[in-house]
Amino acid sequence: MIYLITVNYCSTDLIDQLLASIKSTGASNFKLVIVNNSPDDRRIQTLAGASVFVLEAQKNLGFGSGCNLGLQWVYHQDPQAIVWLINPDTTLPEAAVTQANQFFQTHPDLAIVGTVVEQPNGQPWFTGGQFIANTGAIQTIDLFSKSSEADYVACDWVTGCSMLLNFRQFSHCPQFDPAYFLYYEDFDFCQRYQQAGYSVGITNSIRVIHQPSSISDRNLQTKFRYSTFSYLLTLERYAGRLTLGLRLLRLALHALVLLPVKPPIAIGKLQGIVTYFTRNRDFE
Repeated sequence: MIYLITVNYCSTDLIDQLLASIKSTGASNFKLVIVNNSPDDRRIQTLAGASVFVLEAQKNLGFGSGCNLGLQWVYHQDPQAIVWLINPDTTLPEAAVTQANQFFQTHPDLAIVGTVVEQPNGQPWFTGGQFIANTGAIQTIDLFSKSSEADYVACDWVTGCSMLLNFRQFSHCPQFDPAYFLYYEDFDFCQRYQQAGYSVGITNSIRVIHQPSSISDRNLQTKFRYSTFSYLLTLERYAGRLTLGLRLLRLALHALVLLPVKPPIAIGKLQGIVTYFTRNRDFE
């Protein structure tokens, strides 16, 4: 049994497409766990069935904490499970679920595995994550350009858009840090568990298709508040003080420059900086 976990926030139509793609792969031994972060979205319950379980969060918990709710539920059902964290705005190509099961039969010792993520036109969207601590750069990198025949490559982090977890390798239920409401929670997750001795890498043998939705762009001020706070928190944890200070100064100056021309983005950045200093994590 493979458990797929997705977090719903105004994404019922997207999740319906995701579910259709899972079924079209021919997989039968799976369960899709939908964590409902939209308490007013009752339509999501229409997707519930034998292979689909809707877990009500009662409020918007954010991405990481929403995933945590799903991970805890699955861990209670089966602490030996393979779990696939998957974005609502993705679809699975043919045989993807079978490939995921086969991958862990071949690599049973791996813990955290990302997949290659492609855009609908076939262009790569994510092929590996790199972290450069002395500059604070958290970036994507094509890890298979020089290792095209490798089916797995270790890396610094993988995207939460499509992340596989092998519960058999964990001594406890893995969890995202609830300090992150949105953005960089996947990077922090990978770094924390990698530092604790768990493997983190990406496979070229499993691919998903990602059609980025515009839900987070509906409120640019809120989006940049989240992303700025989360980025600064991440630098505090994993980069040096000098790097944090320089990045903080750059963010503040950039926000001031943007203020006359793009006020929602600029105000969001400034709010994120203030939030970082006050450690106010109540984003509701």
